[in-house]
Amino acid sequence: MPYITNNHPRLTLEGAEAVLVAAKEHAARIGVPMNIAVVDDGGHLMAFARMDGAKLSSIDIALNKAVAAAIRRQATGPVRSGDDVNVTLSLGLAIGSGARQTPIRGGIPLEANGECVGAVGASAGTEDQDVEVAHAGVAAFGK
Repeated sequence: MPYITNNHPRLTLEGAEAVLVAAKEHAARIGVPMNIAVVDDGGHLMAFARMDGAKLSSIDIALNKAVAAAIRRQATGPVRSGDDVNVTLSLGLAIGSGARQTPIRGGIPLEANGECVGAVGASAGTEDQDVEVAHAGVAAFGK
């Protein structure tokens, strides 16, 4: 039947929890308590942790980063025009999407068989620390 797709990979709870555990372990290793969210390919929350001492203000940011990475199928960050950041477009996408997209780094998609099956978002450190923690979760998913 040409109107449906078959064999679309899906993120399981076990997979989401593995991503979360690896990200939490990395955050603990670098000494930065984080908020970490793992969502499915539609941006629906599957697993979340607020580590002891993580900034309360970063809870929504971690979830937003994960959702944005899942629905755009790419890592979060500012939109670029060549080597320069396009601030107007970056903010316009965030505003126009009802804050479901963000120019803040730290959200990374999870892929299986070349398809996005979800994403992880981390927040509470510097952007570089957030990206590092999210990548640790992605690395665990790839194993």
